[in-house]
Amino acid sequence: MNSMSKLFLLFKSMNIFTFIRFAFDLIFSKIFFPKARIIRRPYYIRNEGSFIFGKGFSSGPGLVIEVFGKSAKIEIGRNMMAYHNLHIGALESVIIGDDVLIASGVYISDHNHGSYSGEFQSSPFEAPVKRSLTSSPVIIGNNVWIGERASILPGVSIGDGVIIGAGSVVTKSLPNFVIAAGVPAKIIKRFDTEKNIWKSEK
Repeated sequence: MNSMSKLFLLFKSMNIFTFIRFAFDLIFSKIFFPKARIIRRPYYIRNEGSFIFGKGFSSGPGLVIEVFGKSAKIEIGRNMMAYHNLHIGALESVIIGDDVLIASGVYISDHNHGSYSGEFQSSPFEAPVKRSLTSSPVIIGNNVWIGERASILPGVSIGDGVIIGAGSVVTKSLPNFVIAAGVPAKIIKRFDTEKNIWKSEK
């Protein structure tokens, strides 16, 4: 099925109000975000100049992009597709590769309110909003699939071809070609490149 046939089937499935809204979002995206496939409204982008995305980017309604400070950045590769309510925040940097698929309600952040390990730790007697922000870059590789309502926390690197299960909280880095799930996320399968199959962790 070619792209025009897919587009026709999409339009056919919509009622008139949904169609009008979709068409407006599509035209709006082509005018203000020409590299994007579509960015559905409403969306919020803080510090737009430090948000860089590749050709073919698309997102559902409720996209929130927050880049704090002039030196911070969020970079997204080609053909990333995100569904509703994606929230990405960067105090330092969040880098996402090509052909990444992100389900609804996913949260990705490179920063925390306060420090909870090491020599200088935050006090529970201090209001969270007053605690110093700490950050560590997040890197997500190519061909990654992040499931519904997953969270990617500061300092995490996710390798190519990784799948993150729905509702997972990723607190540690993951190598290429694994499936991880849970709170905190743990590797449950690895891809055997010789046999071309996923193998469960023992």
